[in-house]
Amino acid sequence: MTFSAADHAAMARALQLAARGLTTTSPNPRVGCVLMRDGRTVGEGWHARAGEAHAEIHALRQAGEAARGATAYVTLEPCSHFGRTPPCADALIEAGIGRVVTAMEDPNPLVAGRGLARMRAAGIVTEHGLLEAEARDLNIGFVSRMSHGRPWVRLKAAATLDGKTALDNGVSQWITGPAARADGHRWRARACAILTGIGTVREDDPQLTVRDVPCSRQPLRVLVDATLAVSPAARILQGEPILVAAARADAERIGALRDGGHDVVVLPDAGGKVDLPRLMSELGSRGLNEVHVEAGFKLNGSLLREGCVDELLLYLAPMLVGDAAQGLFNLPALSALEGATRLDIRDLRTIGPDLRLLARLRRAG
Repeated sequence: MTFSAADHAAMARALQLAARGLTTTSPNPRVGCVLMRDGRTVGEGWHARAGEAHAEIHALRQAGEAARGATAYVTLEPCSHFGRTPPCADALIEAGIGRVVTAMEDPNPLVAGRGLARMRAAGIVTEHGLLEAEARDLNIGFVSRMSHGRPWVRLKAAATLDGKTALDNGVSQWITGPAARADGHRWRARACAILTGIGTVREDDPQLTVRDVPCSRQPLRVLVDATLAVSPAARILQGEPILVAAARADAERIGALRDGGHDVVVLPDAGGKVDLPRLMSELGSRGLNEVHVEAGFKLNGSLLREGCVDELLLYLAPMLVGDAAQGLFNLPALSALEGATRLDIRDLRTIGPDLRLLARLRRAG
């Protein structure tokens, strides 16, 4: 399918609008809409948060009667079902839209092509696939949850150029500079949840909140704590309630956490640890699209070994600290390179004096 330069410009603008909901739309996708008629923009909109009007509705309200005969550029297929709001496909039909161009079909089984089909049945010209890769990246977590029942998991770590996250004595603050730390908070802000392990809580006592950048809501904090050993004084238990994933049904400790307003799920695996794939399914069932991991090398390694990581966000500081320092991932030794975890680098840039690398894990097939 061939799209014009004007089509590309309009969809690029719609994606730009969709990104305004980067930190606010969960569990809904980030969606933008642009209405064009006779070469000019007559309406724009984006989805801000769940329960509020969708992008198409905002754009139609702005356009008014000028929407009749216009082309709608939408980053995601308009919904065809009643949720918290009425179907956007019906609204576009009623407004007299003449053509609808979407970046991608909606992976939600409740939509999955039905919105486009409904509009075609009403006589609207529909086309999709314009800037699809960009649209999928913007909603990578929503796509993962709808397609696989689990969130997109992004593992963040800061290390030296020789791959060390802390000195042998545990000192790790600060390996990277202020600019990299602020950038890390921006990635925290877009996530639905921030996940860590009890080892990190014991050693660093982190808050795991978004602080260095504006954010209108805090992501859910998730603690992997097999034996429910977290101290009542831990900073992660302060502020908004957290979710604790345990492997032991200790009624007394669970009761104490729940009395503090926190939630606990018990998900043991055969070895007495937290079943991490089941935890990811649990997070997906709770409507979490993106999970941001900030943990130690043991949990990092476990998540990788059990296929729970989709993407690595690595900050590398221009320093070397020696072989005895702590590494990034607790992974088994290999005897052949064929067993190596393979990555596709998606982005590499400098953030202040540090390097930031974004890489996705290659999946079989």
